[in-house]
Amino acid sequence: MKKTSVVRGAVSSPYVVWTALFIIAPLLFVVWFAFTDAGGAFTFDNIKGLSTYGQNFLMSIGFSLIATAVCFIIGYPLAWCIARSSRRARAFLTVLIMLPMWTSLLVRTYALMALLDNGGIVNNVLSNMGFLGERHLNIIGSEGAVILGMIYDFLPYMVLPVYTSMIKLDMRYVEAAADLGASGTRTMFSVILPLTKPGIISGLTMVFVPSISTFYISQKLGGGSFDLIGDTIERQFQNAVTYNTGAAISLVMMILILISLGIMNHFTDEKEVVVR
Repeated sequence: MKKTSVVRGAVSSPYVVWTALFIIAPLLFVVWFAFTDAGGAFTFDNIKGLSTYGQNFLMSIGFSLIATAVCFIIGYPLAWCIARSSRRARAFLTVLIMLPMWTSLLVRTYALMALLDNGGIVNNVLSNMGFLGERHLNIIGSEGAVILGMIYDFLPYMVLPVYTSMIKLDMRYVEAAADLGASGTRTMFSVILPLTKPGIISGLTMVFVPSISTFYISQKLGGGSFDLIGDTIERQFQNAVTYNTGAAISLVMMILILISLGIMNHFTDEKEVVVR
């Protein structure tokens, strides 16, 4: 028994060291800088000054909620179609969903810029079809372009967890609901949605968390017209004088992310699902 414990400790030690160096230590540094000034003295001024960035927080949360909601509206039916396909079709469609994730987010964002730019493919196609005339759509630099970028980049994070829950769904529940006279809508809301709730919560969290902290998407697709909270954090850490302010903002973001993860863990506990 003792030998097994020693072997287990030896095997797990690299992961413990990795966690301590690259997860716990950076978080402690963020907390330290958040509650100290440039001279290292303890202060709450960094936290008190966050009210200046209230609009950035609200805009980031609003954009993230919209992107998450749209990803759910698109992703849930898409995951259902994939789950109900044949085995060969499921494998092919799953690869198509995962394929964009194999490409860097930077490359995908630049590709979207090429599509949406004033001289991009979308404007050229619409102009050639006679819809725009001499005008063009000013998509880049708008709030809609940033939200579209979030949806485009993070949609797979919604589809895959929901698909995983749906593929495990016992279709006998759906058949029983139909035998009892439940309509398709009633079956969806009373049977399928409750049974796939862990995948839904996981997908919502996996889209919301990176959306609220993103900065590259807003910089490229927003055209510098506005700042999300991720842009603000990046700008603060580019100047050694404002490290402490950036750390304070990052600390608030960490708390929001931890709350989101806590909600996800609460709803994805292994519990018996009651179908009504």
